[in-house]
Amino acid sequence: MDKTAIRHAATVILIRRDQPEPRILIGQRGKNAAFMPSKFVFPGGALDPADAGITLVNDLSDDCLRRLQAETDPTLAEPLLAAAVREVWEETGLRLARNGQAPENAPKDWQGFFDGGYVPSAHGFEFIFRAITPPGRTRRFDARFFLVDAENLIDDLDDFSAASDELSHLQWVDITKMREFDLPFITEVVLAEVQALLKKGGKVQTVPFFYHGVSSSEFKRL
Repeated sequence: MDKTAIRHAATVILIRRDQPEPRILIGQRGKNAAFMPSKFVFPGGALDPADAGITLVNDLSDDCLRRLQAETDPTLAEPLLAAAVREVWEETGLRLARNGQAPENAPKDWQGFFDGGYVPSAHGFEFIFRAITPPGRTRRFDARFFLVDAENLIDDLDDFSAASDELSHLQWVDITKMREFDLPFITEVVLAEVQALLKKGGKVQTVPFFYHGVSSSEFKRL
């Protein structure tokens, strides 16, 4: 695989509202990671082929699904949502799920998710941002960012014991204190969008698209 090729990816901003200020889940990438080493990031990662075979309990709003399908190949919409659910589970040990019947032959990357009679769910997802990694980076992603309320997680929100080792120092951080951490530039941009969105009551009107070309950058609304 060409490591410089642009890969589709999904990132999830999990927001927790059980304290006066909203909190967001972040973790730190390893210092030897090829992409954004040592930075604090939201859970997320690249789309895997097996994600296309996952059936979601899909309670997306019509507006959210329309925006997601309009700016990509419509057949990628549900796989991207599945990738988002899988990445949260792999990197945090927490599941965005509902009660349901597990498939007979779950893909390898999904084995364990269905334990206890749960199936992956895109309930409450809001598509809020899209960004493409600049040229020249060791990895490049066409990432869609989804805002999801933590109430859609079925597991103990403070138990990260089932997480992989991709992210360390997993923690819920007061949204007003996020910039005290070492964040990638794009995470700061998305964070500003989340804060603006929350001030407007959380209603998505348009989706920002941040694109880096060879000689210039673009910021537009989808």
